[in-house]
Amino acid sequence: MNSVELVDSFSEFKDVKNIDRPTLMKVLEDIFRTLLRKKYENDENFDIIVNTEKGDLEIWHRREIVEDGAVENPVTQIALAEALKIEPDFSVGEETYENVSIESFGRRAILAARQALVQRIMELEKDEVYKKYKDREGEIITGEVYQVWKKEILLLDDDGNELILPKNELIHADNYKKGETLRGVVKKVDFRNNNPVVIVSRTDPKFLEKLLEQEVPEVFDGLIVIKKIVRAPGERAKVAVESYDDRIDPVGACVGMKGSRIHGIVRELRNENIDIINYTNNNQLLIQRALSPAKISSIELDNEKKKAAVYLAQDQVSLAIGKGGLNIKLACQLTGYDIDVFRDTEEEEMDIDLDEFADEIDEWMIDELKSIGCDTARSVLELSADELVRRTDLEEETVKEIIKILKSEFDED
Repeated sequence: MNSVELVDSFSEFKDVKNIDRPTLMKVLEDIFRTLLRKKYENDENFDIIVNTEKGDLEIWHRREIVEDGAVENPVTQIALAEALKIEPDFSVGEETYENVSIESFGRRAILAARQALVQRIMELEKDEVYKKYKDREGEIITGEVYQVWKKEILLLDDDGNELILPKNELIHADNYKKGETLRGVVKKVDFRNNNPVVIVSRTDPKFLEKLLEQEVPEVFDGLIVIKKIVRAPGERAKVAVESYDDRIDPVGACVGMKGSRIHGIVRELRNENIDIINYTNNNQLLIQRALSPAKISSIELDNEKKKAAVYLAQDQVSLAIGKGGLNIKLACQLTGYDIDVFRDTEEEEMDIDLDEFADEIDEWMIDELKSIGCDTARSVLELSADELVRRTDLEEETVKEIIKILKSEFDED
């Protein structure tokens, strides 16, 4: 590459992305002022004009015209005889402007200047990426999958900036391939080996919060406030919401007509079950709502130790705990209480499992009753004899005898 080609190569920087024109002009000017100081020891008498649109750069040397033989500093002064060669009507006291060709600095100096410019541009691009995404932490972005690695996925945004989605920030059902687009939330911006690294997440509660903002206008407008979100990504989430307008039902607004608003979010989160509950300062009521869909009989609170003893009917215990203890775990996180679940003993005394009557009622009869959903004595007694006959293969006399046996047990109690 000769000197002219080196000079022409500076024009390619006019297409640099992410850096505003004034900043790029300032960088180019600084680079060439450094060259001027190395060559002339002073850059005060030089004007640099940068046109980043065209990729042009001009350097003009400004000097005062003095009498012949009176030049004390050739950088700031020029003899009249020399000035007349530039313009024949110059006179002493005026200023001359001469164009300084970039080639005059020499190949080595120009190459060093180009390397310095490349370095400055890279640093500026890093700074711009950091500033851009630091201000967008907590916002949803869309990226294209560029590379899938063992521990993370490399994404590219619309400007070609690199984003990192760690595998532990993916929902377990996510399976993306190169070229596909995905949405996530900017979790944080770090530096790795002096390079800005934008971390994207699909498991962070903020992702669900921003999805609700997009789907629910009342949330976006601030009429409904999301007080807290807890998630087991891809499995279940609980969202506590509160309305600042008494006319708005926050739960209904978030779910939408026939689930129209929440369905899109559920699909985005790979069928994650989302429980929307009304927030309240009443801790007892909040715990009750947080343990939905279970129905609670009573609660004993220890506000100092942040503990709650919750009593439920036998058939509600498994609902409160949830699959793998997930429901109660999320309820604890949402309410800030350590929740213990107990069977309501009073409720159990009021009802008796049908298997307890095996010595009085034949096993096949018990199985027949269980087949219609009657597992306990009370569940059988809640139905009339006629309905039991109609829904089972039991004879009327047999049904009456069963009812008599079950009632006698309660009468004895």
